[in-house]
Amino acid sequence: MSEVLAVNAANLTKTYGTLTAIDRISIKVAQGEVYGLLGPNGAGKTTFLRMLFGLIRPDRGTLEVFGRTWDKHGVAVLEGVAGFIESPKFYPGLSGRRNLQLLAGLDGGVAPERIDEVLDIVDLTDRQRHKVGGYSFGMRQRLGVAASLVRDPKLLVLDEPANGLDPAGIRDMRALVKRLASSGLTVLLSSHDMGEVEQICDDVTIMRTGTVAYHGSIAALREQAPAQAHRITTTDDTAAEALARARGLDVTPIENGLAVRGPQGDIDDLINDTVGAGIALRGLSLDETPLEALFFMLTEPPPNAPTPQLDVPVGSGAQR
Repeated sequence: MSEVLAVNAANLTKTYGTLTAIDRISIKVAQGEVYGLLGPNGAGKTTFLRMLFGLIRPDRGTLEVFGRTWDKHGVAVLEGVAGFIESPKFYPGLSGRRNLQLLAGLDGGVAPERIDEVLDIVDLTDRQRHKVGGYSFGMRQRLGVAASLVRDPKLLVLDEPANGLDPAGIRDMRALVKRLASSGLTVLLSSHDMGEVEQICDDVTIMRTGTVAYHGSIAALREQAPAQAHRITTTDDTAAEALARARGLDVTPIENGLAVRGPQGDIDDLINDTVGAGIALRGLSLDETPLEALFFMLTEPPPNAPTPQLDVPVGSGAQR
């Protein structure tokens, strides 16, 4: 693996008047990995990507892309970089292929075979002659990926690529990103969906209100996630809650039931206790996944509650 990082951001800060959009964040993306930038809306993900593309400049800190900086290298920073921020835009009255040809022309032009290749990669070959105005939202998102791939980048940046897609579109986008990653392309993916990032990414930075709440591998994050939550509904939730606490389980009253966390065997014993006590079980289902639970703990802590402390150094960047 190259010693030069695809992205190396250190202590970046960006303010708008009294609002601090980005507060001293550090992110390191190694070449050849799929990296997730995760956080709820307003966490600062898009602000960071805008700085990466040179659309805005940080007030403090440094940002290198393949060892190049905007101050020293100008637009050359974007050599080998492609992607889109928010939703990609196209001429709706033109075909998908014609849109790609026009965009390629702005970048110096490419051989027709390259257009064929990227349309095949995103599974739009059969619809390439159709007007983009008739494309589904998912097809336009995939056309945005195709437009990024036309220039054969080393780093592909995708801002919420599955946002607004139906389940089939999300499945197709995840499969596409996985195929691109398998080719050795570096992918920087922003998302607010823990499930999406968990399935695709190697490492992740979790952001909260402009700061870094976690920075490290998905594997290390998974080790620190709480137990799987079960949603339990009974004819007497108050009595069932008492039984759960007596077994030392983590239980939280929720609307129409209880959220109970603990080892699966203890959950099974709780169900037996509940039924044995004459309390009818009305519902039992899995709630949020452990990583989703940890994500919400990191990004949406209760009022006046401290942010959970993880074993992996927060905000320091992955050292390679």
